[in-house]
Amino acid sequence: MNESYVTLQGWVGNDVDVREVGDTQCASFRLGCTPRWRKGDTWVDGQTSWFTVNCWRGLGRNVAESVKRGDAVVVHGRVRVDVWEREGLPTSVSWIVDATFVGHDLNRGTSAFAKTPRNTPVDPIQDESVKEMVHAYPADGPRLDVDGEEVEPAA
Repeated sequence: MNESYVTLQGWVGNDVDVREVGDTQCASFRLGCTPRWRKGDTWVDGQTSWFTVNCWRGLGRNVAESVKRGDAVVVHGRVRVDVWEREGLPTSVSWIVDATFVGHDLNRGTSAFAKTPRNTPVDPIQDESVKEMVHAYPADGPRLDVDGEEVEPAA
């Protein structure tokens, strides 16, 4: 496959927008990248390029909770161009990045990391609360009456 990937550094230009696409969550934001260089004793800003960054699934959930307007971020992902042709108007071009990863740019500030807990199934043999319940009943389960109430086993 001939896909193009980019790594961008810039500033988040809007609040993160979260939307449902089918049964999948997508978080999007605009990223402004402004080149800067030194000209003599002063710094000069170039023209800002704007990108739409789409973050899917777990990345989208984490971005929605972590990234805010004005944050300095680094984005890596697959880039594509959308061309909009409208009758009687000039052609518009949008640059879109489907992000693989997004992180705060630590050259510009500090950040605190909190690992996202995984939804791992509970192993009943390792979980102490389940282990107590497993050993409290005979192998074929508790005896119940017609109302679902537990009945003491006959001695």
